[in-house]
Amino acid sequence: MNAPARKGAAGGGRGAVPALLLVAAGVLAFLISYSVLATVLRGGGGGAGGGGGIVAGGRDPVVRMPGWMRKAGGARGRRRPFHVALTATDAAYSRWQCRVMYYWYKRMQARPEGADMGGFTRVLHSGKPDGLMDEIPTFVVDPLPAGKDRGYVVLNRPWAFVQWLEKAKIEEEYILMAEPDHIFVKPLPNLAYDNDPAAFPFFYITPAEHEKIIRKYYPKERGPITNVDPIGNSPVIIKKTLLEKIAPTWMNVSLQMKDDQETDKAFGWVLEMYAYAVASALHGVQHILRKDFMIQPPFDKKLGNTFIIHFTYGCDYSLKGVLTYGTVGEWRFDKRSYQDRPPPRNLTLPPPGVPESVVTLVKMVNEATANLPRWDEGL
Repeated sequence: MNAPARKGAAGGGRGAVPALLLVAAGVLAFLISYSVLATVLRGGGGGAGGGGGIVAGGRDPVVRMPGWMRKAGGARGRRRPFHVALTATDAAYSRWQCRVMYYWYKRMQARPEGADMGGFTRVLHSGKPDGLMDEIPTFVVDPLPAGKDRGYVVLNRPWAFVQWLEKAKIEEEYILMAEPDHIFVKPLPNLAYDNDPAAFPFFYITPAEHEKIIRKYYPKERGPITNVDPIGNSPVIIKKTLLEKIAPTWMNVSLQMKDDQETDKAFGWVLEMYAYAVASALHGVQHILRKDFMIQPPFDKKLGNTFIIHFTYGCDYSLKGVLTYGTVGEWRFDKRSYQDRPPPRNLTLPPPGVPESVVTLVKMVNEATANLPRWDEGL
């Protein structure tokens, strides 16, 4: 019984071969696992340029950027301009906001980082020209037939896009759907990628909470409720070819929702936003959700890395800088205070303690109004 033990201990015995084989097998297994992991992280198998082992420049393939991500990054490195489409009416309330918005669009487009910001069109759905035709590039379209919007003016928005897309010559491959109460705070790159549009997720658009209603327009056989994104149509950057398909459906779904009493009551002023989300899902389109697309003061307090300020909410504060939302503040800025006339130049700045987002908003409005001609005339 001691003989095998002694033979195994001998330096030149056969017992050394299995031990070496085990070591070799372990090394081989490690190399295979390493190679598989590297392939997975590269986003695919071998082939031309796929590479294995150490790549040129000594970079470890395990930490290389995946192939699909490199491709996407390359696409983003090229200029991919989008056309800004701003739907509007000829009301004074809409006009002054459009003027401020267009002012800041031009400022940001002129910067080196504004290369993706292409042409601009105010899609005017009042059916006739107004006083801003010479100041802002404008395309006039027809409103819905009288009484069809039932006082819900934004119901004209999808119909405006249908007409504009059919009749206008749009050179850019992508479109940014924007609104008058958007202010660009820095140049906006094209956040979409190919057939994946980019959109801002709204906390108050909650398809899952309204599944019973959503299913009237997006039946179960079309897919899970999560296919309906928590978005509206703006801000959205989308391929023109996709929007051409979605827009008529968006218009039809909007009208159907408005005609349905239960839906109209549940969705209220965001009905047209839900209609866009449903229409996109019906066409199998889902969006890249970008929280950095914009902020909404006074609830978003910091600018952060955002591109747009959306001033849809009133900003009410005490003179101590305390938010008094729901109650008219000692200091306030609310676009609804200027329904029939533009705000005056040189608005009073917020008191100390008011968040950066609100201060920036008022300063940017003031800069625009100081530089826009005939502001007080309410063009």
